This record gives sequence, structure tokens and C-alpha cells, in this order.
Amino acid sequence: MMQPTITVAGTKIKPGEQTTIQVPVARLYTHTELTMPVHVLHGRRAGPRLFVSGAIHGDEIIGTEIIRRLIMMKKLKSIRGTLLAVPVVNVYGFLQHSRYSPDRRDLNRFFPGLEKGSLTSQLAGTFMETVVQGSTHGIDLHAGSNHRANLPQIRAAIDDPETLRLAKAFKVPVIINAKLRDGSLRHAAAEMGIAMLLYEAGEALRFDEVAIRAGIRGVMSVMQALGMLTSRKISTSEIEALVADTTTWVRAPASGILRMKVPLGGRVVKNSKIGEIADPFGGRSVDIVSPVSGLVIGRLNLPLVYRGDAVVHIAHLERIKGIEPVIEEFRDTINEEKW
Repeated sequence: MMQPTITVAGTKIKPGEQTTIQVPVARLYTHTELTMPVHVLHGRRAGPRLFVSGAIHGDEIIGTEIIRRLIMMKKLKSIRGTLLAVPVVNVYGFLQHSRYSPDRRDLNRFFPGLEKGSLTSQLAGTFMETVVQGSTHGIDLHAGSNHRANLPQIRAAIDDPETLRLAKAFKVPVIINAKLRDGSLRHAAAEMGIAMLLYEAGEALRFDEVAIRAGIRGVMSVMQALGMLTSRKISTSEIEALVADTTTWVRAPASGILRMKVPLGGRVVKNSKIGEIADPFGGRSVDIVSPVSGLVIGRLNLPLVYRGDAVVHIAHLERIKGIEPVIEEFRDTINEEKW
């Protein structure tokens, strides 16, 4: 069945057409014009309408690179349905290497936005009206913040069967059953009946090749699960993601030099030593002990810490013996595949 012509931000797009629309947002105070680029790939045949977004937090540039590589892939020229890819949503924060908008607000707390609200709220409203409205599914791409790196993971409200299906299709080591938060894009999308995933991987202001490859493969795999791609299998991997309902941030028990003993993707056992805080002047070290058993899904890379700083993020998992096979298979598959 042939798709109809669609209209995005006032631009008509015919079946089989691919184009980039520069969506105007509020000018800089120098009166310099600013736009939010939206890549539209409108297939000839009818199918779902998927949006993929990056840099809602302006310094989380992993998603920008994932989308850059994604839209160059030849496989997408024959998709069913429509893909709306937005490499940089928070163009203001992106320009300043900042998580926040110029008004110091977190864009991911202001959806669905207001036309006459703050700058951040207006940007949220523009994105909702231009990209999210009319979509059937969504994937939002993020990275760790404030010198913290994340293991590739999906965060989603998996009580919804369709969301769970797509979360498993993304093929990352762990799925976090994350509740919806007021003001977030996930919450706003859910209010519109849109099944949506949030991908977390890597670190802000850094490119991580494993995180990028896993993101590209994940988006392509979801598109295949949605029937948007009908070509050969995207991956031969049979990864069965670990699912966690709860996570815990372990905090530094003292100020000093952080020395971690467990890497991202590492298994930890309750009451075991996972690192230490060393005295920079040669005094006694203080052990960091895990209060739970599970998988390290995030960790601080900055070695200088204050007492109370969040240093390790652990997903609670009961069957910790199954962690190593999943992580090893994931890494082997990512290293073998080329994107």
C-alpha cells in the first residue's frame, strides 16, 4: 500500500522522498537565526512513523553521531513507513557544550512545552508539534552526564507490551524498567499513546565507538521489529537482555582519590569491595562496599571526589551468574559488526 504525502513543519513530503527540514526556533540574542534540523525519510510503502532524537541534553552528543551514521545507510532507502531523525534537539545547549538551555533549564523536564512559556518550554513545544505528534513510536538517545559513563542500556516503561517488545529488540545487555517522570519526553509521548525507548550509553561530550555501534544496531533492529526494514537480518546476535526493576547509586564514603576495581558491565556481589577512596597525601584508604548484587551500568570517570558523590550505578539482578555471558556476547557481537 502506497503512503500518502505528509506535511512536516509546513513542508510537503511525497512517498519515497528524503529531505532535511530546518525548523526555526527562537533566535539568539544577537538576532542570529537558529534552526533544529529534522531529517525525514518517507518510504513509498505504508508503515509506522518512528522518530529518533539526539542531544535533548546539549552535551550528550552520542545520539548526534548515531543519527549521522544512521541516515547515511543504504538500507534506509527502501523503508516502509516514515523515519524522522533529529540529531540535535537542544541546539542551544549543543552550541555551548551544555546539558541545559540558556535559561538553565533541563529540556527533558519541560515536555510537552508551552507556546508562550520559557525558551526551554517553547523548544519542547516545537519538537512535540513538529516531530512527536503523528508518530507511532520513538527512540531518544542519551549519554551519561557530569563525567559519568553508562553501559549501553534501554530505559523504558516495560509494563506496556509494545514497549517491552521493542526494548528487547534493541539488543543491549540490560533493560531498566524506568517509571515515567513528569515533564520528560517519555511521559509526554506516553500521554499521546506512543511507545518509546530511551537509550543510554557512553559519556557526555565524548564519542564511544561501542556505544555508537550499539545504538545504530539497536535502532536498525527496532525498525526491523516494526516492519520498517524488510532486508536481511540486522544481526545474528541472540542476546537476551537482563531486566532490572531497581537501580542503586553507590556514593563515595569519603573525599579523596577514587580508585574503582569494577568496570562498566562488571558483576558485583553484595557487601563486596568494589573500589576505594585514597588519601591524596598518603594516609589511610576507605573501602567502597556494594550494598547490592548486580551489574555496573554506570560509573564516575573523574578520579577526584567529595564524600557523597555518586560514583557507581548498579542494576539490581538476582541471577548474577548470568551477567558475564550476556556482556561477553554483546561485546563480541559489537566488535564483529561494522557500521
